[in-house]
Amino acid sequence: MNTDQDDSTDTLYWPHNTRAVAEQTLQRNTGTILRYRVISVQEAVRQSISKLQTVTDAPRLEAEVILSYVLSTPRAALLAHPEQPLSSEQFWHYFECIHQRVSGYPLPYIIGSVEFYGLTFNVTPEVLIPRSDTEILVDLAIERAPATIVDVGTGSGCIAVALAIHLPDAQITAIEVSPAALAIAQDNAERHGVADRIQLIVGDVLSPRPGLVDMIVSNPPYILSGEIPSLPVSVRDHEPQLALDGGMDGLAVIRQLMNQAPAVLRPGGSLLIEIGAGQGDAANSLAHTVFPDAQIQVHPDLAGRDRVLEVHT
Repeated sequence: MNTDQDDSTDTLYWPHNTRAVAEQTLQRNTGTILRYRVISVQEAVRQSISKLQTVTDAPRLEAEVILSYVLSTPRAALLAHPEQPLSSEQFWHYFECIHQRVSGYPLPYIIGSVEFYGLTFNVTPEVLIPRSDTEILVDLAIERAPATIVDVGTGSGCIAVALAIHLPDAQITAIEVSPAALAIAQDNAERHGVADRIQLIVGDVLSPRPGLVDMIVSNPPYILSGEIPSLPVSVRDHEPQLALDGGMDGLAVIRQLMNQAPAVLRPGGSLLIEIGAGQGDAANSLAHTVFPDAQIQVHPDLAGRDRVLEVHT
């Protein structure tokens, strides 16, 4: 992006019709030479919107969220004071964040957090970004109110932490194959004050085997290997492949989980697994093979797509 232009061009991050209070030429690590000029919150957001339209359906919201992060100021305060000027350091930080986002880097990784089930979770590229579809699984688990739970593939810990908060008497074990991801889950458990009720274990699916539990919950990788290249850049190139790739049919980890689950579930226990849209029939068939006498149901998401497989033994 060539931004070394004169004042007749409305170039990103400095308005052509604004008299500079301060000006300097800097070269950032992107190799782009920019001319810094003092601009307001309103102008910074306005000039970012057209750039962000290429990667998001909510460019204004994302521009404001990123600026809120850069300024360490609530978004409502920015909206209340659109005339607030950006310092040079704020200017450059904002530019770098917008540049990252335009390149396809996920917004939650830029700001380091995401909202899930009304809670704020720390996220890094080591963990899958929690999504609202998974809240359906959390809703179902809370309704069932189990006393003991194991969360398989906990990632950021969003499911385990949300359940610990809403089921204060439950004891929860969270298993994750990635030690780096498990460290993020630990941070989130501590952030929300439930670290004493979540046992975090490095493991692969249900190995090492936890004690008997009333419920197993999991948001496993379920995207077909052949569909990975067609995912959005923000997902394909930045989120952990380990948390995405479900094998040739998308059911590799789900199949492994189901085969190991009977040794962990108490009689009358339940299994809740997030699945991909359109995987309901295959997952249902697999569940009937492993649990022939169980009650099995596929719950849809708000769009009516297959989302959560429930097995009640």
